[in-house]
Amino acid sequence: MRFFRLLKIAAVASRYGLDEMVLEHEPTGRLVRLANTLQFWRDLSAPRAVRLRMALEALGPIFVKFGQVLSTRRDLMPADIADELAKLQDQVPPFDSHLALAEIEKAYGRPAHEVFAEFDPLPIASASIAQVHFARLRAEDGSHEVAVKVLRPNMLSVIEHDLALMDNFALLLEKLWADGKRLKPREVVAEFAKYLRDELDLMREAANASQLRRNFTDSSLLVVPEVHWDFCTSTVMVMERMQGVPISQIDRLRAEGINLEKLSAAGVEIFFTQVFRDGFFHADMHPGNIFVAPDGRYIALDFGIVGTLTDSDKNYLAQNFLAFFRRDYKRVAEAHIESGWAPKETRVDEFEAAIRAVCEPIFDRPLKDISFGKVLLRLFQTSRRFNVEIQPQLVMLQKTLLNIEGLGRQLDPELDLWKTAKPFLERWMSEQIGWRGLLRTFNQEAPYLARTLPQLPRLVHQSLTREPAADLQPQLDRLIAVQQQQNRWLAVIALLLATVIGLLLA
Repeated sequence: MRFFRLLKIAAVASRYGLDEMVLEHEPTGRLVRLANTLQFWRDLSAPRAVRLRMALEALGPIFVKFGQVLSTRRDLMPADIADELAKLQDQVPPFDSHLALAEIEKAYGRPAHEVFAEFDPLPIASASIAQVHFARLRAEDGSHEVAVKVLRPNMLSVIEHDLALMDNFALLLEKLWADGKRLKPREVVAEFAKYLRDELDLMREAANASQLRRNFTDSSLLVVPEVHWDFCTSTVMVMERMQGVPISQIDRLRAEGINLEKLSAAGVEIFFTQVFRDGFFHADMHPGNIFVAPDGRYIALDFGIVGTLTDSDKNYLAQNFLAFFRRDYKRVAEAHIESGWAPKETRVDEFEAAIRAVCEPIFDRPLKDISFGKVLLRLFQTSRRFNVEIQPQLVMLQKTLLNIEGLGRQLDPELDLWKTAKPFLERWMSEQIGWRGLLRTFNQEAPYLARTLPQLPRLVHQSLTREPAADLQPQLDRLIAVQQQQNRWLAVIALLLATVIGLLLA
């Protein structure tokens, strides 16, 4: 099956003339003329951008998602290709309405007209994984206007074949490319595969939407549709219908009085709030998934792909971002070495100088004059020189950063990303390492302390009376570690009390 899928990819690429697009930069043009002579049967009269979009649609959901990412990179892609690929965000050809109705009946055990008071068989939006229909719930269910998301039929088999091909290609990269092991392409593919498979379970997407909505309850920046859980299954998801303007329709936003400068700054704050406050972020923020409400708030849609970060990931990223915004390149280099991403023997001064050479030219410049794609390319070259390991768990975050840049570039090319993000990060870091962070950490650890402290005498007695002498050392090591942790917490408590007393006396 993989071999036949590979043949299909080659056939589609040939039919739409993708080989010509690759070879058009060949200086003499002889290879292009030869290819056209040997393959006279194909029609290449359509513009190249149209042929590229049609090829990606023909190859399936993974390639459509690739096109979606490319469409946001107008600084890297020619305008005609970026405009055409933007249609992949919400204009993927829909599947037949009869199939959608069959999926609904299969999910609920009864036809759509018995489930909903009204159901529009004409899809309002169609994407690579699913399509959306508008409907209205029955009066006994609240009579709400809803959006019904229906998974494309038979998606799993196609995706599994494509993922298998990607994994094989990644394996070849690891074996044949000098940077293969350092860049961990198979781990990157596995991370992407995990998120893609998650998209095929709409119950998981509904849970993601519910979590994001809870994180932004009463937010003045972002609104997330409510999930109607009684109507959600693994193949059908029902949520509140949202009224808004697609964020890509800049002229319409201006006509409705939306402040684009304020909107772009709010987008940056939303991103950093998701990453650093919650460690849970929307990881598919292309323009087709973002609307703007009449009151100027963002509307998030399509929650199939989300990213999560551990506390250590957040702390590492915050230190790097903050040091970067302060132009403290030495701290950036030190953070890489401390985290183990760069080898311990790396010279800080050399690494610092290399990072400075990449980052310094982009400061004090508006977003329109900066290409994060090119900056990331130079950082990639620097990381290769210093053997920095790529962290697969942050691949989705990197993708989201590129999406944010694409949105910001469309809304407000004059946006100063640094000045917008720096106060937020400084406030977050203060909350993490200041007295608020200390108090929060103590509250989190208090149950553990309360449970462990009374057990110390019993643990010591058991170790001394029951364990053979040969086995005493591991037990004693554990007891010493516990005691050291208690001592540290006692010191923290004393420091906290001294701080409070000092503030009262002042």
